[in-house]
Amino acid sequence: MEGKADVAGKVKDLNGKTRASLLHMAGEVFAEGGFHAATVRDICRRARVNAASINYHFGSKGELYAAVLEYSYAQTLPEFPGALKDRSGPPGERLSLFIRGFMQSVLDEGRPAWYGKLMAREMVEPTSALDRIVDKAIRPRHKFLRELVVELLGYRPADEELSRMAFSIIGQCLFYYHARQVIARLNPSVRYDTRGIGRAAAHIALFSLSALKAISRGKKGG
Repeated sequence: MEGKADVAGKVKDLNGKTRASLLHMAGEVFAEGGFHAATVRDICRRARVNAASINYHFGSKGELYAAVLEYSYAQTLPEFPGALKDRSGPPGERLSLFIRGFMQSVLDEGRPAWYGKLMAREMVEPTSALDRIVDKAIRPRHKFLRELVVELLGYRPADEELSRMAFSIIGQCLFYYHARQVIARLNPSVRYDTRGIGRAAAHIALFSLSALKAISRGKKGG
């Protein structure tokens, strides 16, 4: 006969698999039609669980959605192995690492497509979960990038100007995601494999560093 510990272990394992299945299937459903159009019935049907599972594991459809957003964003963390923590290297190299990691996180073809779709949809059609994602995931990276820009400039600009500089760097990266189909038609030679992403990231890093140096020279010259 199985002991209580064995039974508890199997229940825990089953609960873990059910939760993971709900996260993945809900991610696909939410990415396809958005939060409001998605139904609990469809999510549970794809995950092959009963409707009560969502309340048991997450409490509500809204909490499930927030958990899916957090999960998908957390999967990009391995793309920032040293960029967000290691401050020992030259700031220019750390910026290059950050840009490459960011682009890899949004363009990696080996990751489920719904990760990027879901986040892009949330940006266009924000829900109450956006504040949580901004505070837990996006704000720390934005803060890191702002501090890195200050290092590269050699002075701290006004808060709004500093954020605009960070936005400009991120905007270049996101262009390759949002304008992917246009880029394919304008320049079919652009690739989204590891090498292609690396080349694009290197260009953005060089472009951004050159701009920051010019701004810094202008400030000091003025």
